[in-house]
Amino acid sequence: MKDLTIIGGGLAGSEAAWQAADRGIHVYLYEMRPSMTTGAHLTPNLGELVCSNSLGSDLPDRASGVLKAELRRLGSMLLECAYKTALPAGSALAVDRDAFAHLITTRISNHPKIQVVREEVTDLPHAPTIVASGPLTSPSLSNAIAALSGQEHLYFFDAIAPIVSLESINMEIAFRASRYERGEQAEGDYINCPMNRDEYDAFVDALLSAERIKLESFEQELEQGVRAGWHQFFEGCLPVEILAGRGYESLAFGPMRPVGLTDPRTGRRPHAVVQLRQDNLAGTLFNMVGFQTNLKFPEQKRVFRTIPGLEKAEFVRYGQMHRNTFIDAPTLLHPTLQFRGRDNLFFAGQITGVESYMGNIATGLLAGWNAARLIHGQTPLALPTTTILGSLCHYVTHASPADFQPMKANFGIVPPLNTSKRLNKRKRAAAYAKRALGDLETFLLEIQDGI
Repeated sequence: MKDLTIIGGGLAGSEAAWQAADRGIHVYLYEMRPSMTTGAHLTPNLGELVCSNSLGSDLPDRASGVLKAELRRLGSMLLECAYKTALPAGSALAVDRDAFAHLITTRISNHPKIQVVREEVTDLPHAPTIVASGPLTSPSLSNAIAALSGQEHLYFFDAIAPIVSLESINMEIAFRASRYERGEQAEGDYINCPMNRDEYDAFVDALLSAERIKLESFEQELEQGVRAGWHQFFEGCLPVEILAGRGYESLAFGPMRPVGLTDPRTGRRPHAVVQLRQDNLAGTLFNMVGFQTNLKFPEQKRVFRTIPGLEKAEFVRYGQMHRNTFIDAPTLLHPTLQFRGRDNLFFAGQITGVESYMGNIATGLLAGWNAARLIHGQTPLALPTTTILGSLCHYVTHASPADFQPMKANFGIVPPLNTSKRLNKRKRAAAYAKRALGDLETFLLEIQDGI
């Protein structure tokens, strides 16, 4: 029988289901929502985005942009959905999260070879399976995976940024602009709330003294700065209050950096700025970029309303922090995303230690493709490490287990260029991009997969 079980209807699981089904496999896609919630998801839709609505840079000389180009060539269904529901976001690809998830759900539900099953999976089937249960894997399934691997999960903590309504933003202070206004499809994709030095100091003081949501015992180790095994924050998702605690100017040089922006009221660059990015197609909701937080909800309202332009902000969603789990991929997985010791078990998405929405989609695509090949009696494939997807899968399956952390697409994990020429950063990135797409094309011609 050419059947495949996929556990998890997020980005990776949905993409994997589509890829396998399009290769003639009958897919049972298990999603436990809405009967069992995660604490972070809000809807029963497949492919729901939780933390942000941005899928990263769309520029052709950025690693994220190259990964998108690779996925377009490989026929990613979710990337197609993303472009169909895209919002203005400068050089980034951002989506209306509700429209995006709804489109994915509709396409998956209407595929004749995909059956969506709304049940929790508590154990691992013996038949061909892809585990794409994500960072919020249920305790029962987590225990089953831990029992199979003979070791505990690794985990870090992720945080969600607040969303405010457009009509509540004071546009007499806030202004629309994108950094430098270079290479933008349209000017003013972001709303910017500028701060002078005094306003910034007052904000940081309020942030550092604000009350946070009480942490569980295992999270308190983090709060005290204690590393206990693998328990840690992932650097890319640090709560804004944790960043502020690293140094008084850390926010001004981090998510609140003002470079490339001019306050029209003063004609000068502000000391710091809070950027807001459009979150829905109607343009009525905006999320606070880089403002993941674990402050208590009333404290978020009090502290974030000290930001100039947000004095009367209406919070449609408050920020929150949640635990993310991922496996020890360097010791458990092959670059094909197969589990070591059990060839018909694959893992995909954030549970593998791949970070970012696009990384989740990409590993879902490869797992679905490879599972289909295995079921058809073909050999699963590892992409060239010169491609972004190939380098990402190679990294998470070959990193040192002693210091393994989640990784997103970047040029630092691809093999160096074979050239004696000294190239500046942008030319080097362009060369990486050209090599990646060229090597991918050669690879596809060699395997004659018909993509």
